[in-house]
Formats: sequence, C-alpha cells, structure tokens
Amino acid sequence: MINDTTIALAKKLWDYHHMHHALEKADCILVLGSHDLRVANRAAELYLQQWAPIIIFSGGLGNFTKEMWTETEADLFAAIAIQMGVPANDILIENKSTNTGENILFTQQLLTQKNLDPQSFIVVQKPYMERRSYATFKKHWPDKKLIVTSPQISFEDYPTEEIPLEKVINIMVGDLQRIKYYPEKGFQIYQPIPGDVWQAYEQLIASGFDKHLMKD
Repeated sequence: MINDTTIALAKKLWDYHHMHHALEKADCILVLGSHDLRVANRAAELYLQQWAPIIIFSGGLGNFTKEMWTETEADLFAAIAIQMGVPANDILIENKSTNTGENILFTQQLLTQKNLDPQSFIVVQKPYMERRSYATFKKHWPDKKLIVTSPQISFEDYPTEEIPLEKVINIMVGDLQRIKYYPEKGFQIYQPIPGDVWQAYEQLIASGFDKHLMKD
C-alpha cells in the first residue's frame, strides 16, 4: 500500500539517485536505453540545443523491455530523436547491450570501430538511475569527463500508466542496493549512502517494495 509515509521515503531515494550535475558542452551525448521513452526526448533536446555534436543510443532489450517491445531500446530512441529533428548522420546506435555495464563496454567498442575518441560525455538516463549510471561509467571509463542528466520531471509527475509508482519505488530500492554492493563486485565505483537514505531503503523493503532486489 502506498501512503504518505511511503511517498516520503521514496522521495528520499529519488533525491539521492539524482546527481544534480550542471550541464556543460561535451563531445558526445550517450543515451542509456530503458523502458522510459522520455529519456530519448531529453537527449534529442540536448542535441538540438547544441550541448554536443553527436548522440550515441545504447541498449538492446533488457529485463523490462524484452517483455514490452520487439524493437531494441536504442533503435526506438533513435527513431524518436530523428522525428524531433536530429540528423541521422549524427546518431550512432549500439543495440546489443542488456545492462548498464554493457552499455558502456559496447559503446567503447563501437567508438573504437568508428575511430572516435570523445573525451567528454553527457550521459542521459532515467531520473532515478543517474547515480548508478555515473558510478558504472566511472568504473569502466575513469579518465573521461562525465555529466549525468535525465528528463526534467518531478517525482510526483514521473509515474505513468506504463511506469506506475509502485514499479518506480521497487526499482529505486533495487538500484540503491546495487549502488551499495556492486563496487565490491567490480561493477561500479563506491558511492557514499547517507544513513537516512539507507534507513528509508530498509523501511521500504519492510513495506514490501522488494521486487527488484538482487537475487544473490
């Protein structure tokens, strides 16, 4: 059941997952695929505002999208960007990755194939995936300059019929667990978690928001 207490706890996680980076011009916009098509809109807006000259869309079919779509995340996102006015010549597509680590590794391989070596990136992701994306990127690509951003949507306005609030809270809880434990697995760099944020996480699990927790 989602009540006012649940909302307050979830907002604490939502705020923590945001990196609050200020935009700066970069060599490349790297868009991490997901079930949220608004991420593609945000990336296209950034390109059209001339924050970077090229966009890479990265994403095959992941845990959520393999049950939703037959076309890959990257291809769907790229189609949205082209429809918004982004030239196809300025778009690169990596459509094999199934998780955030693969997003980075397969993008590295794609850039090597294209003889490109961008030094700075604007990474675009869902709002509650900003911090985990940052920690993963910095693990696999520590020497690159990185800004993370997401669709500019409040916690209250974020849920949709396709992405209901219950699902958002479950994912945020699972991603916080991964932020804590993935560094020791070599998947991400360490990120400090304030005590009140971890307490909110534990309270949400006790309330039944445990659908996206790691299985091991």
